[in-house]
Amino acid sequence: MTESPFLALPGAVAAAAEGVDTGVAGHYGNPIVEQRHLERGDAIVDLSNRGVVTITGPDRLSWLHSMASQALARLQPGEGTEALLLDASGRVEHAAHVIDDGETTWLIVEGDEAASIAAFLDRMRFMLRVEVVDASGDVAVLGAMSTAALDAATPAFAPAGVALDWVDPWAHPRPGGHQYAHDAGHPASEWRWIERIVPRRALAEAAAAVRAGSIDAAGSLAAEALRVAAWRPRLATEVDDRTIPHELDWLRSAVDLGKGCYKGQETVAKVLNLGRPPRRLVLLHLDGSDTVLPAPGDEVVGEKVRPEPAAGEAPERKVVGRITTAVMHHELGPVALAVVKRAVPADLPLIVLSHGTEVAAAQVEIVPADAGAAVEVPRLPRLGVHKG
Repeated sequence: MTESPFLALPGAVAAAAEGVDTGVAGHYGNPIVEQRHLERGDAIVDLSNRGVVTITGPDRLSWLHSMASQALARLQPGEGTEALLLDASGRVEHAAHVIDDGETTWLIVEGDEAASIAAFLDRMRFMLRVEVVDASGDVAVLGAMSTAALDAATPAFAPAGVALDWVDPWAHPRPGGHQYAHDAGHPASEWRWIERIVPRRALAEAAAAVRAGSIDAAGSLAAEALRVAAWRPRLATEVDDRTIPHELDWLRSAVDLGKGCYKGQETVAKVLNLGRPPRRLVLLHLDGSDTVLPAPGDEVVGEKVRPEPAAGEAPERKVVGRITTAVMHHELGPVALAVVKRAVPADLPLIVLSHGTEVAAAQVEIVPADAGAAVEVPRLPRLGVHKG
C-alpha cells in the first residue's frame, strides 16, 4: 500500500501503535476538537490501514454462515453485520465487519489480519463455488458518524449498484444476540458509526475535499476516544489469546445464538447458559492529576483494606486485570477500557500502574460482576432426602 494522502494534510501526525507507524494520521493538531467535529457528523476518519477481503461466488453466504458466529445465509444486499471466527475452545481468532452487495461479500478487517483471514478462508473452500481475494491494495476504508460527512468527501462506492457503507450494529442489540450490560444508560445508543469502502484512488479525492474545506478530518485518536466511550470492543485492542466473546459483551452484536454448527459454538452456549464469563470488560475513569495516560497492557491493581490492619500496614494489592485502550475524551476526560477478573467487586478501589506512576481508577461495569447463567438449571434432590 502507498502512503495515505491524508498524511500530507496540514498538521497531520502519524498514529503509532506500540511504537510502529500505523500508516494513518493520529490527529491533525487538536484531537479534542476533532472528537467534537466527528461526533457532530462534521468530519471523516482515514481508515486506509484497515484490510478488505472479498468473497464472490454463489455459495459465499451459506459458506461463511457455516463458519462464523453470525447468521449470514440470508444477509440482504446493503445490510451490515459483524461476525467472529472462533477456535475450538470459543476464543476469538478473527473479527470482520460484513456487508454484501448481492454479488460480493466484503469483509472489513484489521489491516494486519487481511492476509491471514484471506489465507484461512481460501483453505476452507474445498469444492464450494467461492473465491477469496485480499483486496486491500485496491480499496480502502473511510469512517464517519454520518453519511453526509462521507458524501462530502467522496461518493458512495457501489460496483454492483449497492452502496458499500457498513453501518455498525453496535448501537442496538441484534436479534439473536445477548447483552450482559445493563440497558439503563448504555452509551451505545449515541454510537452512529459508518465505514465506507472506496477505491483506494478515492483517498486523494477525499483528502482534497478536506483541503478545500468541504469536510473536516479527524484522526484515529478521535475515533478511538468515541469508541471507548461507547463501550465498543475491537479486535486489535481488546482481544488477546484467551478472549471469548462474552467477556467483551460481544454477543450483543457479533453472535447469533439461534444458529449452530460453527467452531467454538459449544463454548459460546455453555458459558452463556450455564456459566459465567471468566473475565469482563469495564470502563475506567482515570485520575488525571498526573497527566498520565496508561498504555495498553498496563496492570490494573485492586486494593483491598484488611478488616483489622496493623498500625502502618499497607492495603493488600493484587493484579486483577490489564488496560486494553486508554484515551482522552472531550467530555469524560481520561478513560480506559480494561479487562479484569470476573470476581473483582464493582466497588473495589482500583489503581493502574503506568509509567512508574499509580493512577487511581473508578470502575464502570460493562459486563457486570454478577453476570450469570441465562438458564436456571433446577437442582436435583439428594438421594435419600425426603421432603414432607
